[in-house]
Amino acid sequence: MNLTEVGKAISLEEVLDVFLGEGLASGGSFALWRKPNSSQLAYIQDFSQSPRRVSLQLEDLPAGFIVHPFADQEDKKAFFIQGDRYEKLSLNSPLNQEDLPQWIQASRESLPAPELKKQIATHLRKLPRQANAAAGQEKAHFLNLVAKGIQAIEAGTLEKIVAARTKMIPLPTEFDLGKTLAKLLSSYPHSFVNFFHLPGIGTWMGASPEVLIETKGDYFYTMSLAGTQPAQGDNPLKSAAWTQKEIEEQALVSRYIVDCFKTIRLREYEEHGPKTVLAGNLLHLRSDFRVNTQTTGFSNLGSVMLGLLHPTSAVCGMPRKEALAFLNTEEGWDRNFYAGFLGPVGIEQETSIYVNLRTASLGKEHALLYAGAGVTEDSVPEKEWEETELKCQIIGKFIQNPDA
Repeated sequence: MNLTEVGKAISLEEVLDVFLGEGLASGGSFALWRKPNSSQLAYIQDFSQSPRRVSLQLEDLPAGFIVHPFADQEDKKAFFIQGDRYEKLSLNSPLNQEDLPQWIQASRESLPAPELKKQIATHLRKLPRQANAAAGQEKAHFLNLVAKGIQAIEAGTLEKIVAARTKMIPLPTEFDLGKTLAKLLSSYPHSFVNFFHLPGIGTWMGASPEVLIETKGDYFYTMSLAGTQPAQGDNPLKSAAWTQKEIEEQALVSRYIVDCFKTIRLREYEEHGPKTVLAGNLLHLRSDFRVNTQTTGFSNLGSVMLGLLHPTSAVCGMPRKEALAFLNTEEGWDRNFYAGFLGPVGIEQETSIYVNLRTASLGKEHALLYAGAGVTEDSVPEKEWEETELKCQIIGKFIQNPDA
């Protein structure tokens, strides 16, 4: 493309390729994302060649992007992509070359689009191979895990458990990362579509439906999201019917949030819901919570609630301590960043952290998909497996065929 042509439109895919090419060629950490129901695409790059680790005092951090695994590390720290370079582009109108930052224009001028795609593909081929976590992929293991969870619930040891699994799929020979991300952005407007690369640590992409914590000005937000069914018909939000199992599963998550508020003696909060929401090709039940941090005197509520909420019962189970012990004993594989949390911190006076769901890690020749299902005493193991298959498709179908 000749960027000297005034008014020449540039596609979203081409801009994504510039971000990906620049980030991968830099040798450092970077991320890109779009928040739910937003028209803003954001990119952040850390000029350091080594991934940073930070404590979880969010209010003390510079602007950046945080990534934390499901399990706490011994030092209680998270990975952090510092905002040495930050760009935000509006997706509401066509992207024109003269409206783009100078460094993006320069990048496009120095490397034609086909060559840039080849460069990105070369970098992806240098990624480590996926570790074959066999236990996470075996259907028999998952069904047995669900059955053991049901037994523990019936015995009164647990109220709920979230069983998770993986699914490894081959990357197509001509896998096009920019095209895949562009398709995710257009297909999932209500999700937190994201990509991050931590050199030597991991390369992930996803479309999460769940806010963990959010702070904007004087307000703190969180949500309880649980229950899953396929979106069907012309108006799936109105035609959805929820079983008692799904209603109770979501209520458990809401009760846990309220219990966290009680733990810190926070009594003034708003709760709205539950209501049916659409996330990709699935429906969920969601309740929203809001707190005025100024009137309640909780200026650091984001950090406090992050520590109390993670891992939520939506990805772990209840009671949390007993559910984690069950998973550590029975699940049999490392969730890595799946069901951890990620998101922008302190950018334009906002922090938005999401549970890392509907996600996949990329390796040299394969992608590893991750999915979980909430298990209660009314669960049927085979149906929980089918639910995880649906969740794996959310990312997997576009990795294998971005034109799907």
